[in-house]
Amino acid sequence: MRPMKNTLKAKYIEASAPCRVDMGGTLDISTFYYPLSHLSPCTFNIAIGLRTRVRLLPYDESLVKVSSKGFESAEYPLDEAPFDHPLGLMFAVAAYFRAGGIHIDIDSSSPPRSALGGSSSAAVALITALSQAGKESGARPLSRQQIAILAHMIEASVAGVPCGLQDQLAAVYGGVNAWYWQTNPDQAPFRKRAIVKEHLFNEFKKHLLLAYCGVPHESKDINNKWVRQFLSGNNRDLWAEIALCTTRFVKALDNGNFSDALTSMNREMAIRKMMTPEVLDVMGEHLVESAVENNCSARFTGAGGGGCIWAIGEIEDIDKLKGIWERVLSTKNEACLLDVKIDSKGLLCEEKD
Repeated sequence: MRPMKNTLKAKYIEASAPCRVDMGGTLDISTFYYPLSHLSPCTFNIAIGLRTRVRLLPYDESLVKVSSKGFESAEYPLDEAPFDHPLGLMFAVAAYFRAGGIHIDIDSSSPPRSALGGSSSAAVALITALSQAGKESGARPLSRQQIAILAHMIEASVAGVPCGLQDQLAAVYGGVNAWYWQTNPDQAPFRKRAIVKEHLFNEFKKHLLLAYCGVPHESKDINNKWVRQFLSGNNRDLWAEIALCTTRFVKALDNGNFSDALTSMNREMAIRKMMTPEVLDVMGEHLVESAVENNCSARFTGAGGGGCIWAIGEIEDIDKLKGIWERVLSTKNEACLLDVKIDSKGLLCEEKD
C-alpha cells in the first residue's frame, strides 16, 4: 500500500463543506427520535456558504499534525493522538484511515465554536479528502451517504455525548432541507426532503439574518441536560410539541406561509428556553426579543449557549431588523452579522497533480 505521505507529495487534495443554521435540532439524536417515531420527527436546516476547507499536506512520517483557526496546532504519533483533544475528532478520522505522515490544515470561514456545525463539516471534508487520497492505493471512494454516516459514527464514538446527524447531512448535501429520522432497520436512517428549490435561493436569502453573538458556545452542557431530562422521563410532552412545531414550520415554509412558520418557530424557541434558560446568553436574549417585537422569529443555532442566532421573516421586516441587530451587536467585541448565502453544492473536493 502506498503511504499517504507519498500520495500527497504527488497530488494536491482539498475538500470543503458548508455549515448550517437549523430548527428542530436534537430531534436528530436517536435518544429522541426513536421514542418519538410515531410523530415522524424531522429537523430543518439551511446549508450556508460559510465553508470549512481541509487541505492535506505531507508531513513527518511518524506524526499527524492538525492546524485550525482558533485552536492551537497539535501533532502526535498516529496511535497516540488523544481523541478528547479540542481537535480530537480530526485525529480520530485520521486514525480510522491510518493516515500517518500528514498535516491536516483546516480553514473555516465561520467563527470558531459558533454553533454552526463547523466541526462536523470539517470531519466531512477530511473524510472526503482522505477517501480521495486512498484511491491511489486502490480503495473505492466513499459515496455522499457513506461520508455523512461515517462522519457521524466517528464523531459519536469520541464525543462522549449523544450526537445527531443533521450537521453532516447539511455539509454533504447542501441546500434547504427537512431531514426525517427513520427507525426501520431496513431503511437508511434519514430521508431528505427539499423545502426551497435552488432557483429560489436568492429570493429566500432575503428572508434571513444570521448573527454571531461574540461568545463561543459549548454544546455538551446543554445537550447533556436535554438528554438527561428526556431519559429520566421529564419534558417528553414538550419534546413531542417541539417535534410538532418543527413539522408545522416545514409545512408552512413549503407553502410559502411565513406567518405560520414564525408562529411555529417562536413556540419552539419558547419551549427550549423554558426547559433550559441558559440556551440564550444575554446577547442572544436581546436578538431574539427584538426579532419577535419586529414581526420576525429567531432562535439559536445548534445547541445554543453562545454562538449564533438566526432570524426569519418577511423581507420588509427582516430589512428593518437588520439595522436593529447591527446596533445590538455593536455593543460587544467580535459580535457581528454573518453572510447567509445559501449553499447549493454541499461537499466539494479538488484534486490536482
